[in-house]
Amino acid sequence: MSDCDQKTEDAQALQTALEEQGLEFTPDGLHVRWANTNPNHPRNWHTLRKAYDIGLIILLEFYTTAINAAGATAAKDARHEFGINLTLAVFLFVSTYCLAQALGNVIFPPYSEAFGRKKLYIISTVLYSVFSVMIASVPSLGAAIAGRTITGFLSAIPTVIITGSIEDMFNARDRIWLVFAYMVVANFAVAMGPVMSGYITASLGWRWVFYISSMVTGCIGLLMLAIRESRPSLLLSWEVNKLRQVTGNMSLQAQNPDEVPKLSIFVRDGLLRPLRLFFTEPIVFACSLMSGCSVAVMYLFTESLPPIYESMGFTTRDSNLPFFAIGLGFLPSILVRLMDQRVAAERHRERLPLLPEHKLAGISLGAPFLAVGLWWFAWMVPPAIHGVHWFVTFIPLFFVGFALNEFGTVLAGYLADSYNSYAASAFAAMSLARSTLSALFPLIAPEMFGALGANVALSVLAAGALVFCPVPFIFRSYGQRLREKSKFAKYSLQVYAATTVEREY
Repeated sequence: MSDCDQKTEDAQALQTALEEQGLEFTPDGLHVRWANTNPNHPRNWHTLRKAYDIGLIILLEFYTTAINAAGATAAKDARHEFGINLTLAVFLFVSTYCLAQALGNVIFPPYSEAFGRKKLYIISTVLYSVFSVMIASVPSLGAAIAGRTITGFLSAIPTVIITGSIEDMFNARDRIWLVFAYMVVANFAVAMGPVMSGYITASLGWRWVFYISSMVTGCIGLLMLAIRESRPSLLLSWEVNKLRQVTGNMSLQAQNPDEVPKLSIFVRDGLLRPLRLFFTEPIVFACSLMSGCSVAVMYLFTESLPPIYESMGFTTRDSNLPFFAIGLGFLPSILVRLMDQRVAAERHRERLPLLPEHKLAGISLGAPFLAVGLWWFAWMVPPAIHGVHWFVTFIPLFFVGFALNEFGTVLAGYLADSYNSYAASAFAAMSLARSTLSALFPLIAPEMFGALGANVALSVLAAGALVFCPVPFIFRSYGQRLREKSKFAKYSLQVYAATTVEREY
């Protein structure tokens, strides 16, 4: 057989192997990439497969967030056992958790982008369960502090990596609902944490909050063993390794931008990337501050709402029930998501690209609703106002809940759509702001509300919320131009184009 015939036969064998594995060469013939119909790409997984994986990750995020918010109620009970004041107890049980989570927000996303998601989810969930036992069982303040710090650090994994997992598996149209579901669950968890903790603490004591946490996260950890790795570039490198074994052609290279870097490069471009994005990307900076302030209001409420309702005749255990009104604020958001879905369907039907700016309706409504809701609530409660039925005061809290839900949903989705394959790093910057501000706001609540009174303190928050109202319109006018000027946003789009299996309109 001549050399020419041999080369032709080898090329045909390689093409056959590529087709069998659902792969293809890039147009320049230098790299191997996914074929559009490859069933192993996460976008093409069966619906039940996606539902199991993302549902379990969202469940983990719900519970770890609820346990975070539960810390404020547990702290009020634990401070008597350890002989410390309330501010210190809140710092040790809430702020340390949030600050440790902020550190994890920076470290874990680049690791997941270079090495994959699955291992992080499994290991972190199991360790979370173990250290929850330590908080509950060791009769030492030092053990409680260490346990809350470590579990806070581990809780960053579902909090910040989940948006990357959503982007791995779902296109822009589907992400409208997936990001919404995630943020509803996260916000509802913050609302339910104090309620759950209040009843457990009253019935069983504060330590049982963490015993139950260990049981729940331990079960989730076992279920996590059945999820699949979803990072497309990592999966592609595995597929190309198989192709090399089948064909014997060791020169084949995956179109994989996430090759494992040297340690110095990993630290420079990976660990520091979220911080760099926060300070150099206007979109990331604005989204992070808005989202951080909105979620921090919820953590401030864990300290400020119970005393308000105790002054209205609620028992200590029942004083956390107003969080239900905030948690139910997601209901109007369903209508907003239907609006987003309609816009996405129209763009798809007309074969036009769906830009991030096309999904900003929620934040355009949420920003004024937050300011109005806070003003309304401020002047319906004691000490300035008496005689208003407690149920009436739930109405503005419901609107505040709607606004907080829209802030979380729209801003997270905006970052996911703007930074695509590197959404986890962009979201890490947002989560860093959320965690840091959530650590600070509960500490200032007692002093702020004590010095100003509930009515004036809430009015100050409402005035601050007015600053956010113009931001959605600024994004609509300048968001696309900011992305076009951003080297990182353009690079993210290139990586996404190289690893996706579909063209989105």
